[in-house]
Amino acid sequence: MSKLAILGGEKTRQKPFSPWPLYTEKDKNRLLEVLESRNWGGFPFPNRFASEFAQKFTDYHGAKYGCTLVNGTVALTVALRAAGARFGDEVIVPSYTWDGTATAVLDAGGVPIFADIDPDTYCLDIEDVRRRITPRTRAVMPVHLAMRFADMDALLDLAREKDLIVIEDCAHVHGGFYKGRGAGSIGDVGSFSMQTSKLMTSGEGGIVITSRLDCYEMIQSLVNCGRASATDQFGKRPTGCNYRLSEFQAAILLGQLETLPDLTERRIRNARRLSEALAQIPGVRPLPAQNALTTEAVYCYVFQYRPTEPPSAAPVRRDMFVAALDAEGVPADGRFYEPVYRSDLFHASPDDFPQLALHRDQPINYREFSCPVAERAAYDESVWLPQFVLLGDESDVDDVARAIEKVARNLADLETADPKLAALKSMSRAERPRIEKKNY
Repeated sequence: MSKLAILGGEKTRQKPFSPWPLYTEKDKNRLLEVLESRNWGGFPFPNRFASEFAQKFTDYHGAKYGCTLVNGTVALTVALRAAGARFGDEVIVPSYTWDGTATAVLDAGGVPIFADIDPDTYCLDIEDVRRRITPRTRAVMPVHLAMRFADMDALLDLAREKDLIVIEDCAHVHGGFYKGRGAGSIGDVGSFSMQTSKLMTSGEGGIVITSRLDCYEMIQSLVNCGRASATDQFGKRPTGCNYRLSEFQAAILLGQLETLPDLTERRIRNARRLSEALAQIPGVRPLPAQNALTTEAVYCYVFQYRPTEPPSAAPVRRDMFVAALDAEGVPADGRFYEPVYRSDLFHASPDDFPQLALHRDQPINYREFSCPVAERAAYDESVWLPQFVLLGDESDVDDVARAIEKVARNLADLETADPKLAALKSMSRAERPRIEKKNY
């Protein structure tokens, strides 16, 4: 192997990967149509393109009803309120996820309770969920993470046993199917984000899908300033807000849905090729296949850094490995997520969220949580590659594999590298925007 790029050698990958987001001429035409219509907003609700997209997206995933809205975090909050979560209810969430999963619970008046994750999927550990159920528990919010689903069979069994709501956080799995059932259609309500990095994007935006009419009517009212839904069979009148999606965003999302099947298949094909290559490289481990998935969704390609033959008593840390891979021309991240209870973006105290102290001798103290598998994934093991590295051809995938192999086989050289080279990759998410130039 040649000298590592981080130490002054030549980069493995010399050209950029596919740009993201992608768009077509049809997207331009729809945007121009909205512009010239002068009907740009979300009212009348649901507006023309928003209504069309919601129906097509919902049908694609096998649910009955769908409602677009401003973003994925709001989608989770709305989903919880619509499904019946009340002030002070505990909602079990995975510890290894984006902070918004937990902050949405807080914004809905709930109390997020963090459970650990499965070491092979990085999704909720269902047995740890069981251990954390209390009489206050009202809901469980599984996050289908990166390229794997939570064990929905076991989770639904547990939810039926304990009479719990299941809200699927599907921000990573647009177009994914679990045992023939579309993401978001398995639990009570499914929530999707359309933020820029997601598999479908309108810059910002989201959608909530469900097959429960009572939830759908509440969702519509909550999103549309409290107005009654079109069907209004249940006659509920919540206090709502304006969370409506604009017509510009809805027009873009129609095009994103049109291209989703082809891009999904491309990512699946390239992810499998990459997994086959990584299985031959010492010190790294692709996530095991999940047989329950009938269609994979690969938001990010994730593998595990597990050096089996450290060059010294103090093996090279994951963050240095990631920095070296990034220097080879393959965009990579290690601390993509942290356990939320350790995140410096998660500020949850009873001063701001009084439900954390409601009917308790002592308020919830999130710094006391411990989820060992999540902590190992966050700080020692996980390596995240953005999905756009899988949008090219086989030669692009092979470049990624070669770069990973080059770094994995030259760990001894990294022992001599300046630790400052890995500083950016090990920074917290609050610190990174101050100096980071790239946006992966």
